[in-house]
Amino acid sequence: MASGTERGTEVAGGPAACYRELSQFPAITSAALGAAAGGQTFLLYTECSRPDLPRRRLLRFSRHYSLQHVGGRGLAISRAALSAEIHNQLLSQHSPTGQHRAVLSRCPQQGHELLEVWGSSGRSHSVDLTALGKHGEVYTEGPFACLAWSHSETRLLYVAEKSRPKRCPPRPWDVPGAARPEEEEEEDEESEQFVYHEDWGEALSTRSVPVLCVLDLEGSSLSVLEGIPEHLSPGQALWSPDDRGVVFVGWWHEPFRLGLSACSNRRSGIFHLDLASRRCELLSAERSATCSPRLSPDGQRLLYLEGDLGGPHRQCLRLRMLTWQTRQTVTVLDVVQEPTEAFAGLYTEVLPPRCWAADSRRAVLGTPQRSRTDLLLVDTEAATVTNLTAGSSEGCWELLTLQWDLLVATCSAPHHPPSLVVTVLPPAGQELPLFWVPVEDTPTVPGITWKTLTVRPPCSGQSPAAHDTQVFEALLLSPPDSMAPHPLVVCPHGGPCAVFDARWRPSMAALCRLGFAVLLVNYRGSLGFGQASINSLLSHVGEQDVADTQLAVEQALCSEPLDPHQLALLAGSHGAFIALHLLTSQPKRYQACALRSPVSNLPALLGTSDIPDWRYASLGLPYSFERVPHAEDMATMLMRSPIAHAGRVQTPVLLCVGARDRRVSPMQALELYRVLRARGGAGAAAVVPRGRPRAGRHRDRGRYLWELRPLAPPAPGAALAGQDGTAQPLAPVAALLLCQPQGDCWPWGPHQDQRRMKQA
Repeated sequence: MASGTERGTEVAGGPAACYRELSQFPAITSAALGAAAGGQTFLLYTECSRPDLPRRRLLRFSRHYSLQHVGGRGLAISRAALSAEIHNQLLSQHSPTGQHRAVLSRCPQQGHELLEVWGSSGRSHSVDLTALGKHGEVYTEGPFACLAWSHSETRLLYVAEKSRPKRCPPRPWDVPGAARPEEEEEEDEESEQFVYHEDWGEALSTRSVPVLCVLDLEGSSLSVLEGIPEHLSPGQALWSPDDRGVVFVGWWHEPFRLGLSACSNRRSGIFHLDLASRRCELLSAERSATCSPRLSPDGQRLLYLEGDLGGPHRQCLRLRMLTWQTRQTVTVLDVVQEPTEAFAGLYTEVLPPRCWAADSRRAVLGTPQRSRTDLLLVDTEAATVTNLTAGSSEGCWELLTLQWDLLVATCSAPHHPPSLVVTVLPPAGQELPLFWVPVEDTPTVPGITWKTLTVRPPCSGQSPAAHDTQVFEALLLSPPDSMAPHPLVVCPHGGPCAVFDARWRPSMAALCRLGFAVLLVNYRGSLGFGQASINSLLSHVGEQDVADTQLAVEQALCSEPLDPHQLALLAGSHGAFIALHLLTSQPKRYQACALRSPVSNLPALLGTSDIPDWRYASLGLPYSFERVPHAEDMATMLMRSPIAHAGRVQTPVLLCVGARDRRVSPMQALELYRVLRARGGAGAAAVVPRGRPRAGRHRDRGRYLWELRPLAPPAPGAALAGQDGTAQPLAPVAALLLCQPQGDCWPWGPHQDQRRMKQA
């Protein structure tokens, strides 16, 4: 029987050519609407991105459309301009009326940050923020970033790093052994250039002390706001209804900072800062984790998300609403322990920037619902939820903007690249069915089918409410049946508090085009299945998640045309942790394995990871800032670690790590690599960056392009053949693992600093 590699070569000319073909479909990253005269015609501005593989960069460009009301809910859509490439833009925001657009860009010659305002007559303002020297680098991504217009459209609010004394340039006496002038002794002692400054961890290594900044366009003045308590780090700011204050999220950073990326369980609150009195008022609960404040169009209501402190890093959240005048807060949607057919809970990290309907009563948001991401309409007065996209053939919907009751969204599926769609939101109570009008419709990719597998763990004699009776799911992507039986690539996601939704993933589609079936496993503990499912993984990490993944594999093998003798594992972070456990518990079951930033030694992460609290919480152990490791804790963690059983691994393993990974230290993979090489049976190859990014690096969303090199070659034949010499699926799996170009998302965990890699 031909291997997946051989069949893939016949189908698509190999992994590289196949991926090049499938990566041409752009992702729609943002959208904004502007109203023309008369209120019947609207201008739609979108920003898109896709990999530019020949140039090894992310190509970003804009598209413009004209939307016109036709009849009741009808819309006529036409292109208003040709696509145009976006150069040097870091951040942009349209004003509330859509008449102005603020753009933060970086000057390519000097590297200065420029904040400009554009309108119908051209550029009206341009301010060199770097030259003013009032703050450091502007935050353009992540949980702190924002760029907010005042309601009067005369001021701009954003977040930047607090200004620090500049580092002294190298001096002749800095050379070891050189004489130092006596007058410099005291100055050097007072210098702060070597003082350690904490940061916010993975993907936020240059973010330490954020400050709120206001640019007054009328007075051409820039100010850093005062009055924010020193124990808070502000972000996600917006203007109060009367423009006399700002509302922001404040994260506590005492006694020290823990990693914030993909962690919605950090202590934070919603605050209001009065600009005149500099009085800072807490609007939310004292001890909670809050984010995403969104003010209604009439300025009377403030929506935000709220979660519990500690425990899993991502959880089911509450939707809270504050009445601005009375400061009274109510819970619109509470935490869902067990999902229902109608609603499985809120799991999104952020609310859409513009999510309110024109009636200031309803809001639309996207969130995982089991193995889908759907758009939900929330009636804040009735506290009801309506799923606007349930039952659609697309498995992932994302809201881009909602203005003047025009809803702009993007939708995709494992076999369908992202499409841009728009609809008119009907009056309350008449929302369904919605009539979506395609703006940019993409064709489905032939030769790929997908389905959702429902997996029910066996009952172990406990009560029906026990965690081992909770249903979970897995997504199965398959090539045409004519190529059956298919080799199977098994992918447990990272996190572990994450989810594989049924969205378009070029890398997974490429594997299908190469002849492989792909199983994306949402084991118990994944988002979208209720808080009880998330909590069930606590103290069962390394056991329940591993058993669930293997159970999903066995069910797929029994019900689908798959080859049980050609199984591969492809995973990263906690997903790689699961994969390693599978290799040690079933040494001969899997024929190939490719892993990125694998978690292999839990106790070693206590002092090297930006989220040491998860090491305790995952095993059901309490955590506090004052806690120091005990021998019993270390022993428990080690027994759950794959490194303790690495001697059982017989499968060829490819390891890929990032030298600047703050969440999972690269030493995790290197330690595992040495153990496997010393044992002589696995033929592992470790791949790491060459070092620091190149001087001419391209930074997109804070992620670097890395050049890769193998530390050592794999054992002879290990990458392509098993012990019996038969071809195995590792070659295309490894190729796709290493060839993830800009614009494609890794199907696991955060670890932003390794997501932008280029082929060695």
